[in-house]
Amino acid sequence: MGFRCGIVGLPNAGKSTLFNALTRMHVAAENYPFCTIEPNVGIVAVPDTRLQRVAEIAKPERVVPTTMEFVDIAGLVAGASKGEGLGNQFLAHIREVDAIAHVVRCFEDENVVHVVGRVDPVADIATVNTELALADLDVIERALARTRKASKVGDKDAAKLSELLERVQQQLNQGQSIRTMDLETSEALSLKPLNLLTAKPVLYIANVNEAGFSDSARVELVQQLAQTEGTQVVALCATLEAELADMDADEKRLFLADLGLDEPGLNRVVRAGYQLLGLCTFFSTQSKEVRAWTVSCGATALEAAGAIHSDFARGFIRAEVVSYEDYVRYGGEHGARDAGKSRLEGRDYVINDGDVIHFRFNVEARYKV
Repeated sequence: MGFRCGIVGLPNAGKSTLFNALTRMHVAAENYPFCTIEPNVGIVAVPDTRLQRVAEIAKPERVVPTTMEFVDIAGLVAGASKGEGLGNQFLAHIREVDAIAHVVRCFEDENVVHVVGRVDPVADIATVNTELALADLDVIERALARTRKASKVGDKDAAKLSELLERVQQQLNQGQSIRTMDLETSEALSLKPLNLLTAKPVLYIANVNEAGFSDSARVELVQQLAQTEGTQVVALCATLEAELADMDADEKRLFLADLGLDEPGLNRVVRAGYQLLGLCTFFSTQSKEVRAWTVSCGATALEAAGAIHSDFARGFIRAEVVSYEDYVRYGGEHGARDAGKSRLEGRDYVINDGDVIHFRFNVEARYKV
């Protein structure tokens, strides 16, 4: 299970530069080719040093990371909700993603024109959020017309949904996103079919200049806004990230060292996206392959088995689990078992991030994942 993350922002904010950097990332895992499946869609391996450490111990022929999908969405301008610019295309694409990476311009560059003539990240964010809210209002108003009509003929479910939609409508009219509402789980599920834009989780990416993070004042403004929404900010220079993506491993290491960085900013973007959606990773090993898998945090062993193959879930017997820390500490599966750190868990066991798991299921022989 991966997820789709849409890269949005105003024109010339650095969206396409960031997307190009992501889609040229050199994947460390062996035999895992990065592929672009559409001109504006790319599948990127999730960077995880734990996967490589597990592989060093297991010594497989192949290492397969888990992935996420990035979509470079057309630049948004004021009036997009009414079809201005590429607004209709933008809104259609963004409704299909699971989360939004909102690129915010925090740099001055006289050679890169700003659409409104000045660099103001808070105002830029407000422009994008306003257009998304207006688009959601249109969806809510049409849904309200349907539910009110149904409630007049005695449909109690429609009447209840109308009350919820009226609350959402009021939230949007006040300039607030739906994701900041205190909704019950059942209410969020009721809204899900509408695929509302401002209900999607958002990660802000502050795009700074090549000189480093000298525009920290602007980044701080974005961070302050993000705090009010309960989300995160990743600051990076998209131009430098694009240069890094084209370097080999040794060049990249030296370049990062000169910048005083431990890793590319893109790694932080991917990890923050995982945190945004509440995703966790578990690992499987066998003689030929070590692989990372993605599940929602809180997923059970049965759900994790199903993420690999439906047969694993249907025939589930037990999950043999070793924590990542114990797998590394005791040199792999056998060492962990000898140390009493390997345990058998049932279908209701809640997966911990980094678990190394073998599944037992009902066939004649025991198979590893």
